[in-house]
Amino acid sequence: MTDFRDRERAEEAKFAFDEENAFKIAARRNRLLGEWAAGLMDLTDEETDAYRKAVVQADFEEAGDEDVIRKLLGDLTAAGCDVSEADIRSKLDEKSVEARRQLMSES
Repeated sequence: MTDFRDRERAEEAKFAFDEENAFKIAARRNRLLGEWAAGLMDLTDEETDAYRKAVVQADFEEAGDEDVIRKLLGDLTAAGCDVSEADIRSKLDEKSVEARRQLMSES
């Protein structure tokens, strides 16, 4: 019975570790997306820093990536940038890979 409990604890620890990493990767990806979008909008360094944080916060509105995509598309459109939803989704995928690489290189 002890083996079963040990195995159960190990599975729970792995699940918690995986969830924490997924959260870190998503937050880093959102910061990278915010930085990319801020560059397109020609924001200052201070504005870029604030915008990166705003993109991370936008991800807490609902599950999934739609809230982030909606924010970026709205902000970029309002700033007069010629960016489509498909462009944002493509950049989201690209930044996900970059965020995962950055996180793994820190470990």
